[in-house]
Amino acid sequence: MGRSTQSKPSNNKPRQVRDAEATKKYILDAAEVEFAKRGLSGARTEAIAKGAGVTTAMIYYYFQSKEGLYQAVLQRPAVEMHAGFKQLNLDQFPPEEALKILVKEAIAYEAAHPHRGMLWFQEANQNQGKYFKQGNWQENFKYLINILERGMAEGCFRQIDPFLTTLHIIGICNLYFNAYENIKHTRPDLQLLSPEMIEQHTQAAINFILAGVRLL
Repeated sequence: MGRSTQSKPSNNKPRQVRDAEATKKYILDAAEVEFAKRGLSGARTEAIAKGAGVTTAMIYYYFQSKEGLYQAVLQRPAVEMHAGFKQLNLDQFPPEEALKILVKEAIAYEAAHPHRGMLWFQEANQNQGKYFKQGNWQENFKYLINILERGMAEGCFRQIDPFLTTLHIIGICNLYFNAYENIKHTRPDLQLLSPEMIEQHTQAAINFILAGVRLL
């Protein structure tokens, strides 16, 4: 009797933690879609709650306010990408190989999160980056900047501005997805988001970027 009574809390606690984490993920996923469509000012918590399958009270329980939820939505990609880039251990690879790995990872991440391009557009348009800057994105930029600086120091990359080149590389990786709803009309014969086309985009981006940074 005593043994079975003691086992109940240990069985229930992990389930409660997992349910809370799952609920927060459902809310963040639904909020990402809503904020991508309408930005912070136009998004409705009722629509987010419906998309997540929860009550609006649950949203306020976890995130306190619509603004708090919006901040969490914008910060999530920065945290995820930082964790992903850190796991790559890019410093152990030669600069050219590290650059290939990072570009491939960045494009794969963009392909897996199609709503995030519009998030950045809405944030820039409505808030002029007020909440974006809280995501500590400079830490993610540093991964690419460090590769470029290392490549120049080792003599395999030509002398370039690391920050501007980082912005150019991000544009090459992201535009394909951020402008997809427009670009798809220029080539309706292609399934641009198919795995085959994304792989072609990845290889073309890598080749183009390397051609631009290599020391001739």
